[in-house]
Amino acid sequence: MRGRQSITSLAAAALVFCSLAAHAETSRVSAIIPWQGQGQLFPVSADKLRFLGAFEGIMYVETAEGAMNEAFVRCPIVQDIDGNNKRTSASGSCVITVSAEDVVFADITCEGVAGMCVGEFTLTSGTGRFAGVSGSGEMTVRSPLHALAADLSEGTLIHAAAGLLQIPELEVRLP
Repeated sequence: MRGRQSITSLAAAALVFCSLAAHAETSRVSAIIPWQGQGQLFPVSADKLRFLGAFEGIMYVETAEGAMNEAFVRCPIVQDIDGNNKRTSASGSCVITVSAEDVVFADITCEGVAGMCVGEFTLTSGTGRFAGVSGSGEMTVRSPLHALAADLSEGTLIHAAAGLLQIPELEVRLP
């Protein structure tokens, strides 16, 4: 049953992205990614921890016409957490899989305070119908990782990190 739902979800996402590709123009969509992650925490100074890991989830994309579609997302990420000033920064790369042939690649960067990181989600390239894709949008990432990090020791494996990545206005350009 789960496999059938995944195939249906990917097919629906392909329809949205393919409709964008058919128009060969700039479009704006709203995207949200509820995610779960795993990785490890390492101390990199007396007051700073570094999380090395990845998160994955489903990207829900809503077009201006109100259509809602999905794609699978996986993002390896590096996040620094400063214990003194409660600041955080993160960077990573994402693979957005619409189908086996149609994939979009993106970079993410953000800075913020414990629990919220604000930055840029940038589409860098793609395959299949998304070859030549570009675009970007401001993103917000919310995560309780800082609260987990406060009580964890060096090298601790984290299997249940979760959060939400929102991109309210993602500009998508196709050649």
